[in-house]
Amino acid sequence: MPNSNTQFKPKREFATLSTQEALHVAIFIEERNAQIYAQFAELFSEFGDYESVEIAATFEEMSAEERKHGTMLQKRYFDRYGTQACAVTEDDIRELIEVPRLEGGIFVISRAKGGRSPRELALEVGLKAEQSATRYYSCLVETTDDPEMRAFYREFVDFEAGHTDFLQKTLDHLRRSSPADPKLH
Repeated sequence: MPNSNTQFKPKREFATLSTQEALHVAIFIEERNAQIYAQFAELFSEFGDYESVEIAATFEEMSAEERKHGTMLQKRYFDRYGTQACAVTEDDIRELIEVPRLEGGIFVISRAKGGRSPRELALEVGLKAEQSATRYYSCLVETTDDPEMRAFYREFVDFEAGHTDFLQKTLDHLRRSSPADPKLH
């Protein structure tokens, strides 16, 4: 039970954020996902077998891509707002946007779903998260009345579409170059 000195701060909808706040939260999202992918990479690298090392490498690539996009957003924030502070973080937002999740045992899934490789499944985890974010921001574009915010959300759609394209191209390349034995890719 909160004491009288604790102030309850209700969570906000992403759509209610100012341009500065939305950009600030987007930076947090990129940084969070970079950390999640890095943790996935660390987890799988500890197993040491070939498939686990492949999965770890995939997640490390995805972490690097998220860090790169986070840096781009930080530059955009600095260009627009300089060193102005912004108190809103992802924790202040009601929705969970683009959270990568490993659902079920990735090795079990790889054997049960048409022999796809664990690396392929790892890429699909990221692709699913990025597609979800693209859909979310697209919905905001469609439902936001403020022209400035609509334009800003379009930028986010483009940004997330870039993530999706990166992962889809990597996945397509993997599928084209995969040998018949799924253990080898």
